[in-house]
Amino acid sequence: MQTAIFIIAIHIFKWYNFIYFKLNSEEKNMTKQELFEKADKYKEIISNSRPLSEREIKEIENYFKIGVTYSSNALEGNSLTITETKILIEDGITVGGKPVKDYYEASGHSNAYDYMVKIAKEKPLLISEDIILKLHHLFYNKVDSENAGKYRIEQVFISGTEYLPPAAEEVPQLMKEFIENINLKKDILHPIEFAVLLHKGLVDIQPFVDGNGRTARLLMNLVLVAQGYGVALIPPVLRREYIDSLIISQREKNSDVEPFIKLIAECVIETERDYCRILKIT
Repeated sequence: MQTAIFIIAIHIFKWYNFIYFKLNSEEKNMTKQELFEKADKYKEIISNSRPLSEREIKEIENYFKIGVTYSSNALEGNSLTITETKILIEDGITVGGKPVKDYYEASGHSNAYDYMVKIAKEKPLLISEDIILKLHHLFYNKVDSENAGKYRIEQVFISGTEYLPPAAEEVPQLMKEFIENINLKKDILHPIEFAVLLHKGLVDIQPFVDGNGRTARLLMNLVLVAQGYGVALIPPVLRREYIDSLIISQREKNSDVEPFIKLIAECVIETERDYCRILKIT
């Protein structure tokens, strides 16, 4: 049964899914550091609003789980609407006419999201291969149980880009090196930048035969939630900007990760605004 807060939240999500950032164009001209500072201010405001009631906590968590599951899958071409995603997650009901794979992706992502939130509450947080493999397994198991939670054994390609992921035989060693190197930066980088570089590092390697983007976004959100920022929800309307900024970061010549970092930082800020709107925090 929908409560007042959740009904309001659904309408808010639909609202900013269409006019996202059009009312916040000033952030487009901010530096990376200015965006981090703005996110930090929202984080402090939200932190000072606690404690919330158990009902509020449950509804907020459910709202963002549905929103992230819908948006992350939609970025990859999943046809479920946010309403269909909500009904599946909350009631286990499917709607006829949609591919079974789309429902498997939604239910799998929901399970992986729950695991992500659980791990985010454990202190201290240390990123590991086991966490990444578990996230992928939970998301992908119903889609392809043979490859869920396992590194690929074949070459993969990314459509729409000249970037060529490494050969399959290089993946295990690259993943070990990636985890070792990124954990060294955990206490040096701003948490948002650390989370974004985790995302980028995973999609650069493309360790799985499929589901790399969704696993990378779950991994990124693991850090953001653990650090108190909440999730970075990337709406489908920003799909082109999201892909383009990734492509720029992966160019062989003149690569630049700054646009990708700034885009995710803007998404973090918008989620924080959404949180404040839902709970009427000023």
